[in-house]
Amino acid sequence: MADVGDLEGWAPDQEVLLVLIATPGVEDALVDWLLARDELSGFTTQRIEGHSAAHQHLSVAEQVAGRKRQVMFHLHAPYRTARALVEALRREFAGAGLHHWLMPVLGAGNLEKSG
Repeated sequence: MADVGDLEGWAPDQEVLLVLIATPGVEDALVDWLLARDELSGFTTQRIEGHSAAHQHLSVAEQVAGRKRQVMFHLHAPYRTARALVEALRREFAGAGLHHWLMPVLGAGNLEKSG
């Protein structure tokens, strides 16, 4: 899979969705870090359960349950901003086990009831 720095053909201002997966133990620090970023207007978090064949990363209780509790973050931003965030996260949350992916956003906006 291509790393965020390897993508070609994306316009710097193209809107993307940056998805981050984190452990609950990192959630508060990551929320605080993201809230302190002036380039972001906001983000969404969701509690999820991850499933993996790589059991060495699961506790015994998680292995028995067959799932691992995690937190998913959704951030909508221009590609340039998302790329800079990923690089900063790589430095500032090294070893935290964060996982990410980027997806192009084909459309977005507020749905307001018209008059």
